[in-house]
Amino acid sequence: MSSLRARLALSAYRWVGTAIYPMVGPYLALRAAKGKEDPARRRERYGHASAPRPDGPLVWFHAASVGETVAVTPLIKEIRRRGIAVVLTTGTTTSARVAAERLGASVVHQYVPLDFKPAVSRFLEYWQPDLAIIAESEIWPMTIVELGRRHIPQVLVNARLSDRTFSRWKKRPSLADALFENLALVIAQSDVDADRFRTLGALPVMVSGNLKVDTDAPPHDPQVLREYRQQIGSRKTWAAISTFEGEENAAGIVHRALKERSDLLTIVVPRHPERCDAVEAVLTAKGLKVARRTRGDPLTSDVDIFLGDTIGEMGLYLRLTEVAFVGRSLFAEGGQNPLEPAMLGCAVLSGGNVQNFRETYQMLAKNGSAKIVRDVEMLAKGVNYLLANDDMRRSMIDAGLESVQQMRGALTASLKGLEPYINPLIVKARLTPRAETSASA
Repeated sequence: MSSLRARLALSAYRWVGTAIYPMVGPYLALRAAKGKEDPARRRERYGHASAPRPDGPLVWFHAASVGETVAVTPLIKEIRRRGIAVVLTTGTTTSARVAAERLGASVVHQYVPLDFKPAVSRFLEYWQPDLAIIAESEIWPMTIVELGRRHIPQVLVNARLSDRTFSRWKKRPSLADALFENLALVIAQSDVDADRFRTLGALPVMVSGNLKVDTDAPPHDPQVLREYRQQIGSRKTWAAISTFEGEENAAGIVHRALKERSDLLTIVVPRHPERCDAVEAVLTAKGLKVARRTRGDPLTSDVDIFLGDTIGEMGLYLRLTEVAFVGRSLFAEGGQNPLEPAMLGCAVLSGGNVQNFRETYQMLAKNGSAKIVRDVEMLAKGVNYLLANDDMRRSMIDAGLESVQQMRGALTASLKGLEPYINPLIVKARLTPRAETSASA
């Protein structure tokens, strides 16, 4: 039983949120000015719907950003194939574009309501979901409480808890218990994550593996890929992807150190494309010539850096190389997903700060498909070695493809765990006129 103190804390959270709710407009306006909100759809953040609710049973999926959206896409497609409507919420404009590209009109997309009672209540009263499925580590107190109050089952899928997040919740055990007791099921990525959720009071908990392994390889435009490959010709390439501040500068240092030894093209893909003007300035200050994807700059022989400043084209960038450094790992913490480069035939390099993908990196490293570098100098040596040694590069690529295959199965396991919640909705959907609930894959 949760303590009175935890209940009071949640009550205080609710009332404080209600009090500041009318004043969040400037915050959303600032985010819109930075390209992080869609001004035309800002009312959705207050829980106002911008689309009609489909008839019949409805599952609410929430995926915070791009990675979570990609991870749950196969699961959403399976739910839709069973004739159940889906409303998908995300929190960023980039994830909204990815959802449109990968799911199209098969789901209703909305921006997630702010975690204030008026917004959450308005959202739930309109959409009336039969089930809420939340991806990875999104724990919003008011949303969880309101779903619980309405007796709407809520399930965490592909669930994980970072070291820092777990440590914070452990310091507030009563509050954690008051929230996590509302979860009908947690489907965790790993045994470590499962144990953490159990420690915080979640039951039942099962382990599925990482849904990101069961996703399709990121798509690409074959014609664009052919054109770039023709422009690159016989030049050697490597990529620094999902980079954060400082890592683009590191890529520039690596390029300058290696360009004298080979005719090298470096591909840099920042995690946040809105930073690319600043990234270009840093790289040009080093005397490097930068070509940008959005400008349509050709990859002529004198181009040093190909700056991937678009959303949804990681499949293109990774298909232009066989060596990929995965960012947010040298100068920032947490790491980024190494599975996409592994499944697209790249030898993977990373810094050591990969706490959010620890088990994935452990598997890749154990099989010899990923190497950890300590600093920029070691990164330069690793890139140079892999570009110069075809056998080692090919061995890492093959090991990566095998590792991805071994890790598959999370989608099947997740669907198995969801059966008690999905099967009644399948029956309910069959009782609804077909014309109103026809699902598209």
